[in-house]
Amino acid sequence: MTLPAGTQTENPTAAEESGPSFNELGLDPRVLATIERLGYETPSPIQAQTIPLLASGRDVVGLAQTGTGKTAAFALPALTRMAQAYDEGELGSTPNTLVLAPTRELAIQVAEAFSTYAAEVPGVSVLPIYGGAPYGPQLAGLRRGANVVVGTPGRVIDHMSKGSLDLSEIKHLILDEADEMLRMGFAEEVDKILAQTPAEKQVALFSATMPRAIRRISEDYLTDPVEVSVKTKTTTGANIRQRFVFIKHHAKPEALVRIMETEPHDAAIVFVRTRSATEDVAAKLSARGFRAAAINGDIPQNLREKTVEQLKDGRIDVLVATDVAARGLDVERISHVFNYDIPLDTESYVHRIGRTGRAGRSGEAVLFVTPREKRMLRNIEKATRQQVEQMSLPTVADVNASRLEKFSERITETLSGEDLEEYRGLVSRYVQEHNTPAEDVAAALVAMVHDGRPLLMDEAGDDELARQAAQSFDRTDRDGREDRGGRGERGPRGKSGPPTADAGNAIYKIAVGKKDGVNPGHIVGAITGEANLRGNQVGSINIYPTFSLVELPESLSPQQLDALSSARVGGRPLRIERDSGPHGTRRFDDGGRRGARKGPRKGGFGGEGGPGKRDRKAHWKDR
Repeated sequence: MTLPAGTQTENPTAAEESGPSFNELGLDPRVLATIERLGYETPSPIQAQTIPLLASGRDVVGLAQTGTGKTAAFALPALTRMAQAYDEGELGSTPNTLVLAPTRELAIQVAEAFSTYAAEVPGVSVLPIYGGAPYGPQLAGLRRGANVVVGTPGRVIDHMSKGSLDLSEIKHLILDEADEMLRMGFAEEVDKILAQTPAEKQVALFSATMPRAIRRISEDYLTDPVEVSVKTKTTTGANIRQRFVFIKHHAKPEALVRIMETEPHDAAIVFVRTRSATEDVAAKLSARGFRAAAINGDIPQNLREKTVEQLKDGRIDVLVATDVAARGLDVERISHVFNYDIPLDTESYVHRIGRTGRAGRSGEAVLFVTPREKRMLRNIEKATRQQVEQMSLPTVADVNASRLEKFSERITETLSGEDLEEYRGLVSRYVQEHNTPAEDVAAALVAMVHDGRPLLMDEAGDDELARQAAQSFDRTDRDGREDRGGRGERGPRGKSGPPTADAGNAIYKIAVGKKDGVNPGHIVGAITGEANLRGNQVGSINIYPTFSLVELPESLSPQQLDALSSARVGGRPLRIERDSGPHGTRRFDDGGRRGARKGPRKGGFGGEGGPGKRDRKAHWKDR
């Protein structure tokens, strides 16, 4: 049974209003209460098609690009089933749901989403387990009991081998970004994990593509799965300039005000994620002198229409809105769209920024990205096939210069457009009666207008907010390859000769090789997962029959080395150590001779020395 593909039409209003609401998807009332509190009212296409199937117990293969709302698609029905199990006294404290994710970043993101959605479901606890983090807290969490475990394959295998993770009671198993997981070399680990779970369970597999390996997993481990395919429209207008600010969450209000004070704009929409945030942000903007209003799902339709009319005729300049409340909004004077809260899927991002750049006009879209939301920005760029430009945050000096310029302009406009004779008389009388300079009287009038608020910001000291926003943003993709250019995960292609390390790096030796069936993807996945490294920090990889040489940062900490030593690839520990070759030099130009040394090199893995002639030929041929 295959459901028809969801489609994204050119008219977002019609597309959104034609779908079901969350109330129609068979979710538990407690889960729905959380969804309502968060302000999510209309499910995305993948959610609308997948949730009813999973809630009814079917296995599902979901084909959708990253950023289409897949997390809620599998989390909400799983929580619905857990809520029912709790009511029947069958939930327990052992893992009920296991989610496998390819990277630690995605594992954290999914775990946080699960925790958020589970707020009203009693008895549910969520635990992320991933490499690069100490075992202690994870072991303690597993001992306390976790109903939902979200983990990377390598760390899940480690906990299984330690006996700390019991999968015997798993009822729901989700493979998130399965194609990415296999591409990173986790096929063996995925098979091993799936084989240790009960035969009677529900499996959901989500993937952007359907390669042969994914099809094989579906055939081997899923029971009569329903295939759901969703294609989304991810085209953004060419007349919309897209930029982002790298900012911490608590600094968003100040960042928004600085941009709005220094950039010429007509009207603007500020998109936030929840209803309460609309009121909060609108209040902050109003307090800073902006004519702002909020619209959300709690506002009656007649008041919403009145607010939109005020935006159109210029009585309001800034609208703070949720995605649902801004549905179908078409106001030509909107010059800026601010994604104050980053959207949860790329479809929402496209809809949001489409509110500007109307009727052939140019538009500005600004996205606020916190340090924990880098992945979501990469998803947007990948889906839209456009790089979002990083922008600098205006400094205190920039804001003050803008305020002074606007203040001067207001004075000029007032002098040329108002009859000031009555006011001149008042000022003149006050100057004479109180023997006060006219400049002091003018300054007092300015203070009155500003209600005691200073006109200028304090420029003393370091502008920490602007400095942090100016930090370079790492665009390294999660598989270790840079989005545009740069070296791949196996080092420079086609190069022959000995492994050498770039400045700041060193060659390390690990105890797995060709006989263990490893490939560069296995090694990159294990190292980045366990040592909390980025993929582009892994340089050249040289795989020999019984060991491998890997280029890594020279400054690995003792904690990182300990984590890597116990990490496993192909069932064997890496047992990593620095490799300097005999006498500090590894020779590859002597037919396999190791300088004056004879016999195997001491201190290696099982007495293993460097690669001989046959090893070298095989290795360089592979490259």
